[in-house]
Amino acid sequence: MYLSTSRLIVIICLLNYVCAGRLLWRSKERVRRARYHKAKQHLLRHALTGHPLESHAKDGVIHQELDHFDSNRKDTFPQRFYVNEKYWEEPDGPIFLFIGGEAPISEVDVLAGHHVDMAEEHGALLVALEHRFYGESMNPGGLETEDLADLSSQQALADLVTFHRYISDRFRLSDKNPWITFGGSYGGSLAAWMRGKFPHLIYGAVASSAPVEAKLDFSTYNKVVGLSLMDEEVGGSAKCVGDVWEAFAAVEAALMGGNETQVGKDFSCCDTPSSLDDQIELLGSLADLIASTVELNDIEGGMSIEELCTLMTNQSEAYEEETEAYDRLINLMDVYREVEDLPCLLSSHEDILEALRNATEAEDGTSERQWYYQMCTEFGFFQTCEDASCPFSRMLTLRSDTELCTELFGIPQDRLPGHIAFTNMYYGGKDPESHRILYVNGQIDPWHEVSVTSNGTWLNRDRAIFIKGASHCADMQEEDKTDSAALRQAREAIESHVAMWLKTAAWEKMMG
Repeated sequence: MYLSTSRLIVIICLLNYVCAGRLLWRSKERVRRARYHKAKQHLLRHALTGHPLESHAKDGVIHQELDHFDSNRKDTFPQRFYVNEKYWEEPDGPIFLFIGGEAPISEVDVLAGHHVDMAEEHGALLVALEHRFYGESMNPGGLETEDLADLSSQQALADLVTFHRYISDRFRLSDKNPWITFGGSYGGSLAAWMRGKFPHLIYGAVASSAPVEAKLDFSTYNKVVGLSLMDEEVGGSAKCVGDVWEAFAAVEAALMGGNETQVGKDFSCCDTPSSLDDQIELLGSLADLIASTVELNDIEGGMSIEELCTLMTNQSEAYEEETEAYDRLINLMDVYREVEDLPCLLSSHEDILEALRNATEAEDGTSERQWYYQMCTEFGFFQTCEDASCPFSRMLTLRSDTELCTELFGIPQDRLPGHIAFTNMYYGGKDPESHRILYVNGQIDPWHEVSVTSNGTWLNRDRAIFIKGASHCADMQEEDKTDSAALRQAREAIESHVAMWLKTAAWEKMMG
């Protein structure tokens, strides 16, 4: 019963993002929710055997400065954190710091996951800090554009420095307690950057699926999506990606041919996608349905690449009659709509803009406005389709994506390249001058294109783990009997690195 409920929740989450338009704006939120429910299932099993782990997670709030770099400002915001002392071998045990990214954190972040398994092995104190302006760590002034000026990765790192001092004081830590940071996706980038910028505070970092290279035109995202749909080892095929391309070509041709009313009916749009902007939103939503399936392929409860390709290549038992690729794409949307009983698909550009302009905290914890602001001011990551390798519509352009920076925040499009260049200069992009950082990526995860996937010089020669057939942040989950051999080997390699770091840290303290 729990498994089926978990599966339903994940699919409903996917549907909710369909309603909102561009799915990939919130793909990291879907990862968090899917893994949250799986981790809760893991904890439930422990509780049934007489081990109620949740009682070991304690939450708290630290009041952080809104601007760490302006001494004249004294205003603060409440930042949420969690602590789990269950495994800590005080007073000299290590500290494992889980860093939240563009989503809320929860008690699960100190109760379950691969880093928690390693904490039990090494007697570590587990702590997790939520990112400013996400989850419950909200700016009291709201999310108006002028208030978002205090939202940046640099301010987030300063929050972590303050939190490091707070935890050190609270638990009477010393230089005998090595800190190791953990994080996934943007949180993984912060884990790596924290080690790189503050090596005197952080001894090592495990950065999973961490996009450390800012990129304005992230066209290679969809290139990897296409390659993954072709990968037979994960259920793809050349026919699958060909049929996807054919389906999008048919949708685009129908829209350009003046048949937008029929297209709107076919995909059950709430309104006819009459304007070019509306049509781009519709095509973007359809593309994101497929791209998010690739990114989250081995997340329990979601649709897999194999299931998607079975439907798109007309091999699904649910649709025995031969159909055109266009109709199969409609069927794919119907799968989601039937589960959620969704009345219609939102494709209105103006309605989506209105939702993104909402400067109040979302009740469901979604964070697309904050993340889009960081995309416009720091990272880019606009997943375009103007490259010939993209299996979707060429109407998904960089201009159509970056126009939102101006419409939402008043940021001119010509300023974005400068923002991206500064981020890469400040952190080092894919060639940072730092060591004792382990970058872990999955082969079919499109985000590996902006992460570190190769080993470097003698100083950091063992810095990258690349997992065949794995998707986004797959290594962060607790071990499961369905895990591939490659994923198991990757976790063993991570464990070896962490163990080596802690032994080296102990030896250095003894010699010092």
